[in-house]
Amino acid sequence: MEEKKFDLNSIIGFVLIFGILIWIMYQNQPSDKEIAAEKAKKELVAKQEAQAKADKTKTAVLPVAAATPGDTVQLAQLQKTLGGFAYSATLPTAKEGFTTLENDKIKLKIANKGGYIVEATLKEFKRFEKNSGQLVELIKDNNSNLNIQLQTTDNRTLNSKDLFFEPTLTKNGTDQILTMRLKAGANEFLEYKYVLKSNEYLVGFDIRSQGLNKVLNSSKPLDLVWDLKSFRNEKSVSIEKRYAQLEYEYGDEKYNSVSLGVGKEDNPEKVSFIAFKQHFFTAILSTDKAFEKSKLQSDDLVKDENIDTTYIKQFKATVPLAFTNGEVDYKMNWYFGPSDYKILKSYDKNFQKIIPLGWGIFGWINQWIFIPLFGFLSSFIAYGIAIIIFTIIIKLAMSPITYKSFLSQAKMKVLRPEITELGEKFKKDPMKKQQETMKLYNKAGVNPMAGCIPALIQLPFMYASFQFFPSAFELRQKSFLWADDLSSFDAVVKLPFHIPLYGDHISLFPILAAIAIFFYMKMTSGDQQMAAPQQEGMPDMAKMMKIMIYVSPLMMLIFFNSYGAGLSLYNFISNLITIGIMFVIKNYIVDTDKIHAQIQENKLKEPKKQSKFQQRLQEVMEQQEATKAQNKKK
Repeated sequence: MEEKKFDLNSIIGFVLIFGILIWIMYQNQPSDKEIAAEKAKKELVAKQEAQAKADKTKTAVLPVAAATPGDTVQLAQLQKTLGGFAYSATLPTAKEGFTTLENDKIKLKIANKGGYIVEATLKEFKRFEKNSGQLVELIKDNNSNLNIQLQTTDNRTLNSKDLFFEPTLTKNGTDQILTMRLKAGANEFLEYKYVLKSNEYLVGFDIRSQGLNKVLNSSKPLDLVWDLKSFRNEKSVSIEKRYAQLEYEYGDEKYNSVSLGVGKEDNPEKVSFIAFKQHFFTAILSTDKAFEKSKLQSDDLVKDENIDTTYIKQFKATVPLAFTNGEVDYKMNWYFGPSDYKILKSYDKNFQKIIPLGWGIFGWINQWIFIPLFGFLSSFIAYGIAIIIFTIIIKLAMSPITYKSFLSQAKMKVLRPEITELGEKFKKDPMKKQQETMKLYNKAGVNPMAGCIPALIQLPFMYASFQFFPSAFELRQKSFLWADDLSSFDAVVKLPFHIPLYGDHISLFPILAAIAIFFYMKMTSGDQQMAAPQQEGMPDMAKMMKIMIYVSPLMMLIFFNSYGAGLSLYNFISNLITIGIMFVIKNYIVDTDKIHAQIQENKLKEPKKQSKFQQRLQEVMEQQEATKAQNKKK
């Protein structure tokens, strides 16, 4: 009985697949150098903060005691520190107070001091699990600030977050309109205008000034600074950290993100929106008039996943607000809501680009195949069942490719005895052996690359699934069988210790997927090895294949233990279906005897015209053979 071998193309395919898996899992891990740089950066920031506290002459802070209207003595004292904005401290609203905007989706709390949002609560979503009783709060407990640095004509530097705004709440139909004015006089002010519509996550946000051309130094733009420490809202700290990222659109609808890690920074121009994205929720600031420049910063706050579990990332954006005719006027929007592709796309502002669907063909597959198909199925079927039906449809659609791949293997298996014979005949002349092998392929009408190409076609769909399921907001806190959340791991056992790379729990769907992969590889490895002859000088592929049979399931167990159950369920069903398709093809469709007869018939015909690639390869081999012959004569 002939020894079974495994072809080089297959091993390369496996290496590529596992390389992609490793890249997906660990592309965002900070290096030791980055951690050291972060430590040095924090020390520098601490020194700068100490210096800033010592320098009291440059930045004015609002006194605790505000003046009362008509108190000219108090007003004169305030003018020494606040200049033209001393008027704001004389108003009745110059005290700690808040105004609430609320609809069925979100609840916003805006402070008099600073005029910015100090609480943003999503009313329909729970933290961690659906019965936790804790609503998702994107902003709370001073985790976010919005500040405009005001450079005055009398050489003062004031911070809007330290000054009191005057609130005025009105309604226009169902729209709630809140104007927050930082006043320098009765009709001179800096205004924040919030507009909240019913049943919307999008909030209108305009910044404008009126009559401040003599108060503010308009020779250079005002710096708007927005920062936020993102709360942890999901079960898995590591997965939420991986998908929390600062995203932005710039230029002519170009899109990018600040690199993951410690102390990362980008400086794009013409920025149209900035998104502080968590795994499944996001806060976005968009503008109709692009910010000419920007400074965007992102820092990891999770150094130890067992300790750092409150905050995930520190985001910060600094953008200039340009003056036009001595005044500032920007039409903007806030978005506080889920990172849901359909909801984000509905606003027609390209917000859906923050969803990591993959680049190039991978993103295309997700955008035009996976999202519409899964959205349709899940609209009337339970999510777990929808994943199963979705997987069946995808695998059946790919079955002709699977058939082509198996048919190529069957043809190569039929030719293997003759190829082995050529190997023995030209054992001492590898070049001649390759030439004769190519002639045999051409005469028999067999393409040795035909089995590799179908596998490569399927690869983008596999990678697209790795992007689609972890980003599918629809799966968040949706249960199926023992999994109470298809977007997170389906832990069936909680371990009293932590295993490196694996975690402190055992998920069941990855185990089932690993078992399916094991049997699939057991089923196909024999045919693959028989299809390809042993190549002289190459490693023993049979032994490597035996190792891969056990390594592949092990990698599935390790890498997918903390991933969402939806992705593991997809891989489990996908491999089961592939096993079934291969079984049917092997036993009921492909007839080895017919293939052998067809190949023998092809040999009697005129050989097919070689492709340009085959011709070029033949020429190269002939040139090498001629060069070798000349060298022997010398």
